[in-house]
Amino acid sequence: MYGKAFAPEYQGALTTLSVNSSLVDVLAAGTEQLHAAERAGELGEVARSGLAVAEAHRRLGHVAEADRAWKASYRAARAAGDTATMAWALWSGGTLARQRGALALAWRLLGLAAELGERGGDVVVRGYSLAGLAETGRIQGDYAAVGELHERLLAEARKRGEARHTVWALEGIAQMHRNTGSYDTAYAMFEEAADIAGRADDRRGHAWALRGLADVLSVRDGDDAQALALLAEAEAACREMNLTSALAYNHKMRGNVLYRAGRYEEAREVYQQALEEFRAMSEPRGAALARLGLVKTLAHLGREPGRTAADLAELADVLERIGLRHAREMVARAQEEFTAAADATAEAGTPAHDGDDVRARSSTSVPATPGGAGVRPVTRAREEAEHGA
Repeated sequence: MYGKAFAPEYQGALTTLSVNSSLVDVLAAGTEQLHAAERAGELGEVARSGLAVAEAHRRLGHVAEADRAWKASYRAARAAGDTATMAWALWSGGTLARQRGALALAWRLLGLAAELGERGGDVVVRGYSLAGLAETGRIQGDYAAVGELHERLLAEARKRGEARHTVWALEGIAQMHRNTGSYDTAYAMFEEAADIAGRADDRRGHAWALRGLADVLSVRDGDDAQALALLAEAEAACREMNLTSALAYNHKMRGNVLYRAGRYEEAREVYQQALEEFRAMSEPRGAALARLGLVKTLAHLGREPGRTAADLAELADVLERIGLRHAREMVARAQEEFTAAADATAEAGTPAHDGDDVRARSSTSVPATPGGAGVRPVTRAREEAEHGA
């Protein structure tokens, strides 16, 4: 039996904040409490309120502010001799590092957070830190290394009746099943996560679960109408809570659904929107995935094959540097697919249109792509299995 979801990262005088509190409200309350604690010289409260400030900034996409805030929280906790809050600050810093693509740093900070959490006797921050390590490995595509850890954390969360953590673990495991083609298992786990999150009033977890369900409905069933309806429902929650990162990933998934449905003009607009959102919050993983979708979409709309090939090669280098194995494999499939398309076009003697440029150094605004037959891949290479991350 699961209780109502709570937000353990909101501590001290901020424990009254809900997991569903608007991040703008969290930032305002946290900043006010932080200043009051500083004036009173209460280092422990400075650390705890600073953690909420750091998390609000991170989730709103304010990378520089979040970086300063978690470090200040850690310093205050260390000065106060508060080991558990030191662990929470390191967890926040490690999560931020993963968000901005610094995966080696994320591993280091989250590992330290787990150690300090155990030393400080805080089972929750230890669990969150181990979950952060598991998620870092998962987004890198190292499923063999972190699959067992996900399962163990799920069992621990179920045993303690922690709805929010159970939902997180279910969604992570479901994503791995989805990316390896076990769509029915993935759907069932996303469905359970959505049910638990709904009953526990965890709107953030519910929005992510709806995104997962939409993805599977699109890729497995080709039901783009229902997928888009679920994404619209999730988007409403993201907007109400100011979940900037979650909203950008929602838009990226909307682009995926439209792409699979062959609605390329619509997909182009949504991918471009998501790309701009990810760039605004300095989130390289999301930006690379949105850009991959945009490159492929423009190829279908008639973009010159050489430019598609150049962009895919550049994306491959970016993902290699970040260390995202699964996403790198997606680019490799796209390279194979559109190389075959270019060869077929050349053999047929059909000139391709010269479409948009989406290189990282280009402008964020994308002009209209010329019409025409365009370049069509001679093989889809299981297009429906891509864009899963």
